[in-house]
Amino acid sequence: MCRLFGMSGGRDPVAATFWLLQAPDSLAAQSHREPDGTGLGAFAADGDPVVLKQPIAAFEDRAFGREARSLRSRTFIAHIRYASTGAVAPQNTHPFEQRGRLFAHNGVIGSPERIEPELGDWRGLVGGETDSERWFALITRRIEEDGLPVAQAIVAAAQWIAATLPVYALNCVLITPSELWALRYPDTHELYFLERAAGGHRGGGSELDHRGAPHELRVRSHELGARPAVVVASEPMDADPGWRALGSGELLHVDADLSVTVSRVIEAPPAHPLTLAELDPRAAASQSARQPGSQRP
Repeated sequence: MCRLFGMSGGRDPVAATFWLLQAPDSLAAQSHREPDGTGLGAFAADGDPVVLKQPIAAFEDRAFGREARSLRSRTFIAHIRYASTGAVAPQNTHPFEQRGRLFAHNGVIGSPERIEPELGDWRGLVGGETDSERWFALITRRIEEDGLPVAQAIVAAAQWIAATLPVYALNCVLITPSELWALRYPDTHELYFLERAAGGHRGGGSELDHRGAPHELRVRSHELGARPAVVVASEPMDADPGWRALGSGELLHVDADLSVTVSRVIEAPPAHPLTLAELDPRAAASQSARQPGSQRP
């Protein structure tokens, strides 16, 4: 399945280094399904989005993913894509940027073309073929046309999709220069968050060094040895006992001061839930692709 990651360092920018693919040429990596794209997003000091992403087909050089990518930002988002909708192409690679916000999604929305009539004038925000970018555009419309705060716009868009379209999973992360939101819905895929104290659970000024499933995402920050942070990920990325799973329908919000709020915003299951068996072979492969258990430092 796709890997989601989000992080907030609070009021001041923090330096972090990302490896989107840790060991792409190892024999172990060759035995697993290849990712279809990797992407990293953050914000410059002036608030402008910075997005580094590239589609990575199995036959291509994966140097982009394994090279260290260092950025300084208050918030970060990263995504490793296993394609379910749309070609392996730059315009279909997460994260997506709209109106100064960054967004990534893990899941499948059936019949995504049916979202387009709901987009109206916001259809022009969609540059690719994915269900994810269309959902993001629906969120943006709710913000701009209806005047909703980001959290309410995410909920309104998710509720419309859940009531109208076949849904496998809507897990997502959305960031602005100072805030982060993450939604888990329904309970198809897990999504975790960690309120990390300065130095982590061991204390002593230990730097942040988080690793996802073998051969996938790794992030390191020396500065977060002395500062707290909040991290969101598809799976626990270290042995810290503070990792908590979001429940189905729960929305996480991290504000500029690292205050965390978790609210259950969607109670009902999808009106048209999709099972893995109902997905087309490509989508099913994207949602079931999973490396062996996570590395632990």
